[in-house]
Amino acid sequence: MCGIVGYTGRQEAAPILLEGLSRLEYRGYDSAGLAVRGKKGKVHVVKAKGRLKVLSEKVDGGRTLQGNIGIGHTRWATHGEPSEMNAHPHISSGCVDDSQVVGVHNGIIENYQELKEKLIKAGYSFYSQTDTEIAVKLIDYYYNKYNSPSAAIAKAMIRLRGSYALAIMFKDYPNQIWTARKDSPMIIGITDGEAFIASDVPAILRYTRNIYYVGNMEMACLENGCVRFFNIEEEEIKKETVEITWDAEAAEKGGYEHFMMKEIHEQPKALQDTLSSLVREDKIDLSVTGITSEMIKSLSDIHIVACGSAWHVGIAAQYVIEDLSRIPVRVDVASEFRYRNPILNKDSLVIVISQSGETADSLAALREAKSRGIRTLAVVNVVGSSIAREADHVLYTLAGPEISVATTKAYCTQLLVTYMLAVQFGYVRQLMDKKRYAYYIHELRTLPDKVKGLLEDKERIQWFSAKYAHAHDAFFIGRGLDYAISLEGSLKMKEVSYVHSEAYAAGELKHGTISLIEDRTLLVGILTQNSLYEKTVSNMVECKSRGAYLMAIATAGHYEIEDTADFTIYIPRVDEHFAGSLAIIPLQLLGYYTSVAKGLDVDKPRNLAKSVTVE
Repeated sequence: MCGIVGYTGRQEAAPILLEGLSRLEYRGYDSAGLAVRGKKGKVHVVKAKGRLKVLSEKVDGGRTLQGNIGIGHTRWATHGEPSEMNAHPHISSGCVDDSQVVGVHNGIIENYQELKEKLIKAGYSFYSQTDTEIAVKLIDYYYNKYNSPSAAIAKAMIRLRGSYALAIMFKDYPNQIWTARKDSPMIIGITDGEAFIASDVPAILRYTRNIYYVGNMEMACLENGCVRFFNIEEEEIKKETVEITWDAEAAEKGGYEHFMMKEIHEQPKALQDTLSSLVREDKIDLSVTGITSEMIKSLSDIHIVACGSAWHVGIAAQYVIEDLSRIPVRVDVASEFRYRNPILNKDSLVIVISQSGETADSLAALREAKSRGIRTLAVVNVVGSSIAREADHVLYTLAGPEISVATTKAYCTQLLVTYMLAVQFGYVRQLMDKKRYAYYIHELRTLPDKVKGLLEDKERIQWFSAKYAHAHDAFFIGRGLDYAISLEGSLKMKEVSYVHSEAYAAGELKHGTISLIEDRTLLVGILTQNSLYEKTVSNMVECKSRGAYLMAIATAGHYEIEDTADFTIYIPRVDEHFAGSLAIIPLQLLGYYTSVAKGLDVDKPRNLAKSVTVE
């Protein structure tokens, strides 16, 4: 959840740390802090509750903190309420000057209470409510015992249970920053005598495009513009850099008021880039993944595992894959997958979908499948992420960096990838002929331009959102694939505008939910499936008779819906299997404009963080 940045080099560290944290604030914004070592070796720690701008003002943009080495942190609270005391960095003694260890942490230490009790017996006292302070003092305990940074961190890693990424500075080693990780991401960049650490690429992209990924249960030491890597046995290991192909401007707003709106408008390009990566000479080419025709033919069933919006992608994919390939599909919320002791066959395929490739529950589900010897496929957006590295096969969505907490372009590219899997699986299993196969590929290729066309007509949705910005409740309904899309539309509304919204399969309304409909309740109906159109309209009419205000998302040509709905948005015609990629666009805009009309922080919704790296 939290964001970590570190720097050592020739420049003043504090402004670089603050800038890096500003690019990671989507990971947490309850509080923030810096630890900078001055030229005389003294460490200065400054912390502030609230958004990063409070900390920046406190240190005058970094000008009051002088020094060429430091670490910074932006927090999403887990253990301990948001406060200056609980903010990172944490120290190992009562005051900074006496502290051997200063550190920041992303993750959750599950056995923190047990460790705290043992450290108290060893003479330590605690000033915060955080598990991070316990981790820092545990490292201090082992440093006093072994007098070695690598030994101290390695011994602590063995004792710590849970997930964590750590950045540590030791008083006796004033030119070094140490980092270590287990199940939480950490990257390192090196360039021309300078070294950087960060939780995610955007924080350091303006300085270098060549990065190292710190592996699970590994440590690294940054010093004098160089980096050394170690395993848990303290043995030095070698690593290769990975080049980040998207440039720094991709992580900027580019003239848009919010990242969310920028990323909504980037969807046509993201779709086109993802299509181009997998469609060659009018064929879908999965060779880059290592998935063969023989493997596809042997599949007995598919399990899709994901969280949040990626889970909604899985729900839509279930309809499309089963219909086009006739392979049974089950979709699991990743946080529940392990705990239901799933029945997996030797010819099953587990597909894990994650934008960041670091989602803790999804990563745990992947490992569960692999431990049972089941083949795994990752659909991720971040090259070199943990899920990408550990899966047997990988499909990358070429969405580029996604900064807004509410996903848009990553979601749309994930949908596209599952469509292509469904088409290719069906073709390989001889459930469609070449003509039908070519038709589906043609329809997929029309999606970027059709999405672009929808975005050119966004003013009507802006008007409607302003009119309904203060609604208390909203319901999103649909049947089949339309229900899958309604789930994502509802989530977009609730997460950025704080309007209470729910999604229901339209036929379920009469089984309890319709009792919540009252005068002026907003009901959004998605109607892209011809065979289900009339049934969903009937459900909408039932709600209208009880006072609901009806918004419809319908396919062009169904103009009779205006006799029922109070407000209608039409999407271009496309094969119904793929209509969700168009229907979601006005729903993304609805959530966005409602949030803007209410004066909310669109890109950083309260209580949410972009990458959920803790369970």
